[in-house]
Amino acid sequence: MKPWITLLFWGLCTSLFAQETYTLSGTLTDGENGETLIGATIYAPELGRGTITNEYGFYSLPLPAGDSVLVQFSYVGFQPQTFKLYLTEDTRLDVALGTGVQLAEVVVKADSYEEQLKSTEMSVEAITTKEAKLIPVLLGESDILKTLQLKPGIPSGSEGSTGLYVRGGASDQNLIVLDEAIVYNAAHLFGFFSTFNTDAVKDLKLYKGGFPAQYGGRLSSVIDVKLKEGNNQKFSGKGGIGLISSRLTLEGPIKKGKSSFMISGRRTYFDLITRAINKSNADNPSAFQIPDYYFYDLNAKVNVTLNDKDRLYLSGYFGRDVFGFDTDFFNFLFDWGNATGTVRWNHIFSPRLFSNTTFTFSDYKYNIRNEVTGFSFDVGSNIRDANLKNDNYFALNEEHVLRFGAGLTYHIFDVGRLKAGADDGSIAFSAGQTYDALEAGIYLSDEWTANERWLVQGGLRLSGFFNDGSFHYGIEPRINARFRASDRISIKASYARMTQYMHLVSTSGISLPTDIWYPSTSRVAPQRSDQVAAGFSWLLGNGYFLTNEYYYKKLYNQLDFVDGAELFVNDRLEEEFAVGKGYGYGAELSIEKKEGKLTGWIGYTLSLVRRGEFEPLYEGNYFSNGTAYFSPRYDRRHDLSVVLMYEFNRRFTATATYVYGSGDLAWLPTGRFTLQDVPGGEFHPIVPVYQGRNNYRLPSYQRLDLGLVIHFFPKWGENDLTLNVINALDRRNTFFLYLEPQYAEGTEGDPIRIPESIVAKQVSLFPILPSITWNFSF
Repeated sequence: MKPWITLLFWGLCTSLFAQETYTLSGTLTDGENGETLIGATIYAPELGRGTITNEYGFYSLPLPAGDSVLVQFSYVGFQPQTFKLYLTEDTRLDVALGTGVQLAEVVVKADSYEEQLKSTEMSVEAITTKEAKLIPVLLGESDILKTLQLKPGIPSGSEGSTGLYVRGGASDQNLIVLDEAIVYNAAHLFGFFSTFNTDAVKDLKLYKGGFPAQYGGRLSSVIDVKLKEGNNQKFSGKGGIGLISSRLTLEGPIKKGKSSFMISGRRTYFDLITRAINKSNADNPSAFQIPDYYFYDLNAKVNVTLNDKDRLYLSGYFGRDVFGFDTDFFNFLFDWGNATGTVRWNHIFSPRLFSNTTFTFSDYKYNIRNEVTGFSFDVGSNIRDANLKNDNYFALNEEHVLRFGAGLTYHIFDVGRLKAGADDGSIAFSAGQTYDALEAGIYLSDEWTANERWLVQGGLRLSGFFNDGSFHYGIEPRINARFRASDRISIKASYARMTQYMHLVSTSGISLPTDIWYPSTSRVAPQRSDQVAAGFSWLLGNGYFLTNEYYYKKLYNQLDFVDGAELFVNDRLEEEFAVGKGYGYGAELSIEKKEGKLTGWIGYTLSLVRRGEFEPLYEGNYFSNGTAYFSPRYDRRHDLSVVLMYEFNRRFTATATYVYGSGDLAWLPTGRFTLQDVPGGEFHPIVPVYQGRNNYRLPSYQRLDLGLVIHFFPKWGENDLTLNVINALDRRNTFFLYLEPQYAEGTEGDPIRIPESIVAKQVSLFPILPSITWNFSF
């Protein structure tokens, strides 16, 4: 048996003989709207003992029997409450915290970093909706995933992309869950905006490492997004009108204090503008018709308190992007999107045992339909999941908190589906593959408070995947440890093994809606990773919080394409794969301040990523790099983010963000040659010669964004004008490169023109972009 398992087992057994205790348990909520508070602190200062609410707002704290004890309840931004208790039995105490009238003083008193120092959690980033709404964003559309990209260890993809490359991982190695349902493509507008409407989001937490045992299925990160539950005290709403979209969120009680609803919608109006332009040019035959494009999303949630021990939640998300181009002879339609549904039941079995049972459904698909006179084709891909899981939280005693559970997911993969043919039926053909798969997981973890300085969380997850007549399994140990060196310094370390049973088949280095999810099969093994991390957190003076972490990640069974791969509607796609390994390591440094007029953070990442040892799955194929290691295009050596927010007074807040990053990598040809088949045949003057992959680094990426928020306080609620200037320095960052031949002057009429040179030119997306958005709440 492994030493750390033996140590935890010994601690678990000896703690059973501790003194007699009773359990104080309950739920913490926001007194204004009834929302449960995640991560609120419950602390008995005389005993030096405490806990926090779990992700459902529930807490359980064993306390000595017969003693009078003071218990404090606090949450950042809320007035703390203190109760003097004398426990003679297990006691239920639900507490509603209020913001009070002196909010600034409350924020200072509630130390927002204390829990980070106490916890074993490391490599974790949390973003509040308040921060996301203040930070300048493209065209004024508040985006919580874009805000995450400003944190250390999370460099973004290309200009404007919401793709996340966490600690050297690829974009498909992020588990993104919305109310516990998986979101497979979290982007609108080809990655320029995320699928999450900030007005509907209650909480977001990202794990870069040290993953809790309840999470599995991805290698590099977990992004856990929770929707608001709805105001069960009064009807309220909020929304906004911007340059490209409008949004509206409504919430209120169904039965006051017992049940509530929340509904939130958002839509762009690109198409309304382009259709008006096209209509005005209808009589101009030389005018270029502008394609239609729009996206929309809808979030809805209902929660009902059945009784003191049971609560039921129903939530859903539906979003779609539509791109269309329609003429008299040509009709092109491209649409893609996600749909998710969640049914969740919370049950309190006892003061120490809390259970959550969830059923989720996820559906992601894209479809491209093209109709030309007399002929049409339809191509797409689809992945659907149905998941049932149960998670339990058991406060065994004051030293041990157990979590355990299990889950089962049924996957359906439609890979590269194609239907095409003539309208009269004279020609018809189709292609594509369908896989049905089962994925299962079971886990157990224990958070052991060894003493005041040492806190250890150990866990084990077992997973399995059935598909294509094959079975794959994963044994995934996890361990986190925290040593409290002083009241202001904590030292932490973690190890996690992860298994991922699906791969994202992509033809480019950025995430696109046409990327295909491909399951592990008898020939394609699941991805695996091992990650170790260590670091420290230090609460400095004047409210500054310093975090420094170091990590190393090893990756196995990474997929890439062989040279000359045939990707379009290929029923034998596995023959185009090469399988290899990878690794990444780096250092992350951040300093953050959440209190006072000036708030924000500075984050810096120094990292290196490599892939190599690739071998084609099938003989006869060729992989240009062989087994040599190379850098993927997202290997960004330096990444710096500066985020500052200054509140002049109640009415004016100024914001600024500055981002610097080493340029992404590109694979450019190192030479060229000419080719002519036979005399009189076609002449090819430019045939590129490629060598080592990703052999050129693009210019560095830099961007300065500025913002100003002006608040107004009418009698009916609050509203503000948000003014943003994106790329205030007007730096033309590289989106992609293309090659252009240069010819000698005077050769324009020659039948065969041979270029004198080949020049690489860049395409940039954004100049200076101002925007204005009006936000309101009532």
